[in-house]
Amino acid sequence: MLIMAIFNEMPGTVAFLLLVAGFGVAVAAFNALVRWSLRAPKVVGQSTPGTMGLTYSETRIPTANGKRISAWLIPAPAPGASPALAVIHGWGGNAGTMLSLAGPLHRAGYALLFFDARSHGRSDPDTFSSMPRFAEDIEHAVDWLKCQPGVDPGRIGVVGHSVGAAAALLAASRRSDLAAVVSIAAFAHPETVMRRLLATRHVPYLPFGWYILRYVQHVIGYRFDDIAPLNTIGRIRCPVLLVHGTGDAMIPVAEAHALHARCNRKDRLLLVKGSHDRYEDLERQIGDVVVFLDDAMKPQSPALFK
Repeated sequence: MLIMAIFNEMPGTVAFLLLVAGFGVAVAAFNALVRWSLRAPKVVGQSTPGTMGLTYSETRIPTANGKRISAWLIPAPAPGASPALAVIHGWGGNAGTMLSLAGPLHRAGYALLFFDARSHGRSDPDTFSSMPRFAEDIEHAVDWLKCQPGVDPGRIGVVGHSVGAAAALLAASRRSDLAAVVSIAAFAHPETVMRRLLATRHVPYLPFGWYILRYVQHVIGYRFDDIAPLNTIGRIRCPVLLVHGTGDAMIPVAEAHALHARCNRKDRLLLVKGSHDRYEDLERQIGDVVVFLDDAMKPQSPALFK
């Protein structure tokens, strides 16, 4: 009542300006709350390739916005120009969360680059995390990997999990120099994921969810439709292997089938037992992943001209 009485005593223009200013402050506070609630947790992993008995070197790779990403390079077991894989984790993860793949892929003859996305693990923080920024980090990691001794620059692939998998598909849709992509638990469309997340937090779609989705697109600088794996996967020129857990409650297996339906004929879908973050059968089925990679990474014979 006191506030209304004060407004009633003010000139109309002043009262209107104060109302606008108050609304602006409320919107800014809500936007800050959205960014805070959607931030990626920064967890530094304790495991290293060394704990698995693998020889490796640590490095920091320049990426976008003048930042650097932390990485482990595991050289191939055999001398010579070997195929290589850049391996990227999911949202809130780090390079250590992907190390279960290191042993089998290294024994299969691959040089491996495990790295932390910006604002994750030991990498530099940035203003925010997003799937397009994961894709930027992947592209810088691949460019760096191509220049390393012992790596065949024509036989480089990307392995990604969850948001990292969606980012790998986005990066591959922009490049013609990747030999293969292994996508583990990718979602089909970011808006679907966001709407599920908001529902679990009991945020009503109207008006709050609708506004949040549009605000996030404004912040990251991309429309969800433009970066959705459902739309980028058809533009990828290298072979893609979609790996998905049949018990994945976060990203239902139906999304893997939807992605596979948009793939090129050479692409494959591998279903394994497990949830979004745990794949009980992936170690047993890693041979299927290696067979896919070996086929995609075959050295290309030089063209013969008469």
